[in-house]
Amino acid sequence: ALGLVAWRAGGVSGTPAPAGQGQATSARTGGADTASQQPGTDPRGFPAVPKVDNRMFPLVPGTRFSYQGTIVEGGSVAPHSVVFTVTGLTKVVAGVRTVVALDQDFRYGRLQEQELAFFAQDAGGNVWNFGEYPEEYTHGRFTGAPDTWITGTDGARGGLHMLALPATGTQYTEGRVPAIEFYDVSKVVSTSSATCVPARCVRNVLVVDEWSPDDPAGGHQIKYYAPGVGLVRVGARGGDSREYLHLVAVTHLGPASMVRVRAAAIAGNQPGIVACRFAIGLDDFARAEPGIFQQRPRGALRVGTARADRHDPLLR
Repeated sequence: ALGLVAWRAGGVSGTPAPAGQGQATSARTGGADTASQQPGTDPRGFPAVPKVDNRMFPLVPGTRFSYQGTIVEGGSVAPHSVVFTVTGLTKVVAGVRTVVALDQDFRYGRLQEQELAFFAQDAGGNVWNFGEYPEEYTHGRFTGAPDTWITGTDGARGGLHMLALPATGTQYTEGRVPAIEFYDVSKVVSTSSATCVPARCVRNVLVVDEWSPDDPAGGHQIKYYAPGVGLVRVGARGGDSREYLHLVAVTHLGPASMVRVRAAAIAGNQPGIVACRFAIGLDDFARAEPGIFQQRPRGALRVGTARADRHDPLLR
């Protein structure tokens, strides 16, 4: 999944972290590995009305990011696509009201995984991941969500997804969930790179290297973030399965499409999904506050209230 996440450190480069939370460390200063520091989640460090306007990871309700690429596995190459949508729904997790994203993963055009991801931005501008609910599908049929984790449940701790002020060499933990052996770490590789998507090239790109210390065979996932846009490219280094993606479209959904997106996020579309979600507490979603759909992240893509879906010309 793209929202892809974790939990641990707090703000860096002078940005205050929420009360009770630690700080990400920099490899340049010889600081301790952030994986050893697990914070508490203090709701006082987050706003009552969620808003994610981090320049490198803006989540404006009604925005859909479409990615295309391939997965290389066992010597074979398969077509792969991901659709990441900011639903406009919110959910309280560990006392913090989070923004809900719907992350859909397709292989050969067939839905393979559909994930609900929960994000919140603290007062210092850092974006945190509070949980993931990844539904798995086989031949188009829902088979379960065994890798679900929600911060505060069964020892699960989410973590930093995007720093407010990324600095080269900074390393932080994205999440640690012993029950499902989930442990991801990220390191800022560059804050001034350039990369290209099919329609254009972008500068001042943030490059982040993600890996799991407990899974050496898993390799590394390299992510590229463009200012005001978010994730534009995914690469890989090593590992038994390597995913490559690039952003092909940014769509601003109209009201009709948003109704369908929220319905998929809240109830799904197959027997068993509702019961599964209810069992883990995914039955208390709320609509975002009025006006949030019109909010625009600092320096980000323009989002309006168009009656129909429209594509942003930036990436066409």
